[in-house]
Amino acid sequence: MKLEAVVDDAAAAKAVEAIKAAASTGKIGDGKIFVLDVSEAVRIRTGETGAAAL
Repeated sequence: MKLEAVVDDAAAAKAVEAIKAAASTGKIGDGKIFVLDVSEAVRIRTGETGAAAL
């Protein structure tokens, strides 16, 4: 399974903690979390950009 989420910088740490809490079984195969920067976001319908597009 692959989960992708884009959140505001202020919410990133809480998002990581929530994913860890939900996905952890303590067994091999629980997965990994990669935190990456998103340089831009655009909401196609309204043309909003940046945090407003999230």
